[in-house]
Amino acid sequence: MLWAHFGFIERLFAEVGSASHERWFRLAADGVIFGNASTELGHGALGSLQTKLRRDGDHWRLDGDKFYSTGTLYANWIGVAAQRIDEREEGANERVLVLVPADAQGVEQVDDWRGFGQRLSASGTTRFRDVRIDPANVLPSARTGPTPMTAFFQTVHLATLAGIARAIERDAIAFVQARKRVYSHGSGGTPREDPLVQQLIGQLASTAFATTATVRAVAAGLGDIDRLRAAGEPVPVELLVDVELRMAKAQVFIGDAVLQSATRLFDVGGASALQEDARLDRHWRNARTLASHNPVIYKARVVGDHALNGIDPTFYWTVGANAS
Repeated sequence: MLWAHFGFIERLFAEVGSASHERWFRLAADGVIFGNASTELGHGALGSLQTKLRRDGDHWRLDGDKFYSTGTLYANWIGVAAQRIDEREEGANERVLVLVPADAQGVEQVDDWRGFGQRLSASGTTRFRDVRIDPANVLPSARTGPTPMTAFFQTVHLATLAGIARAIERDAIAFVQARKRVYSHGSGGTPREDPLVQQLIGQLASTAFATTATVRAVAAGLGDIDRLRAAGEPVPVELLVDVELRMAKAQVFIGDAVLQSATRLFDVGGASALQEDARLDRHWRNARTLASHNPVIYKARVVGDHALNGIDPTFYWTVGANAS
C-alpha cells in the first residue's frame, strides 16, 4: 500500500521547506519506501497526540504507539506524527513529522490489522520505545490553513475505489461469459444473451466509467495546484477550497456507487456467485473498508454547509475524546 509513500512525497512539496527536499527525494529515487504512523487508539484528548518527541542532549527520543500504520510493514522509513516537547525552545510543544528508519532500535511492528478488508495493506500497530532520533529527521507538520494534503490522501482512496469498480465489471463479465446454465424463467438462451443480465453488466460498466471520471476531475484540480507550485506561483486559497470540495463530493458519490456495484455483482449468477473460490465478496469488503476512511457523512455535511452558508471546509481534523 503506497498511499503513505505518495503522501509523504506530496507533503514535502506542499508543507515542507525546499531545504529539506533533496535528501528525502534522493532516498525515494533510490527505491526507499516511506510508511505511515499517525493515528492512535484509545481516548486521548481531541487534537492531542500521546506519541511524544523529547529532547535528549543533541538528539531526540521518541515514544508512543500507533495504529492504522498503513504500509509500514513494507516500508524502509516510517513517518510518525508526534508532539515535540522541549521547554528550552519557544514553540517547541508542537506537532511534528518524525522520520524513523523501520529497523531502528526500539521500533516494533505488529501485523495485527483485523479489518475484514484491505487485508494486505499492513495497517496494524507500530510501537516506538525510546527511539533515538537525529534532529535532521524532524520535519514541521503544518496544522493550520488550507492545504491540498487532505484531498490528496483521500483521492488515493477514491482512485482505489474506482479501481474496485473496474474490477467488479471485469469479474462480472468473465463470470457471465463462462456460464452456460440459465433459469427456466430467464430471457435468453445463455446468460450472456439474457437482456436482464446485459442490463446489469451495463450498470456495472457505467459505474466503473463514472467513478473513474470523477476521480480524474479531482486529480485535475490537484494537477492545477502542482503546476502553480512548479512555476513558483502562489496557490490561491480559492483553488484549494475548490479541490477540497471536489474531493468531498467525489467521496460522497463514489463510496455509495461502488458499494452498490459490489452488491449488484451477485445478481449475475445466483448462488454460484457465492462460491469461495470465486472470491467475489472481496470487492465489497475492500470497498466497504476504504469507504470507512474519513467518514463520508461528515464530507456530505461539509459540502452542504458550503452550498448553503458559504462555510469553507476544514482541511485538518483529528480523532480523540472531547473533554467532559
